[in-house]
Amino acid sequence: MSSTFFTWLRSPAAREYFFSTHFWGPVANWGLPLAALADLAKDEEVISGTMTTALACYSMVFMRFAWRVQPRNYLLFACHATNATAQSIQEARFINYWHMGGREKKLEDEAKANLQEGAVTQAVKAAIEAKKSDA
Repeated sequence: MSSTFFTWLRSPAAREYFFSTHFWGPVANWGLPLAALADLAKDEEVISGTMTTALACYSMVFMRFAWRVQPRNYLLFACHATNATAQSIQEARFINYWHMGGREKKLEDEAKANLQEGAVTQAVKAAIEAKKSDA
């Protein structure tokens, strides 16, 4: 198997492929899914529902194109499948945050954390005052 691949790699067909838009177009396109994957770690507050939907639809259309073009462009298909998946996850995060109570839960959790932080701060201050009055 590997010897067949290396034989092909040294062939004129491989050079033709690596110097074509059939290869470099998808390689250049990988910026979109890589950015989408990086965005999965960002706060839901900054997700644009409109842009996420547009990018998911765009990638689904180009997945079909990559499948239908002859010869099939598997690299382009994989690029857009990755982007469509990441954008769909972003869309689910957007809907959960803005329409399914995610924002309210986050604000509630932040308020609880701030209350706990305030209670700890007051306890520390009280302990310091008690230590000062003992001295």
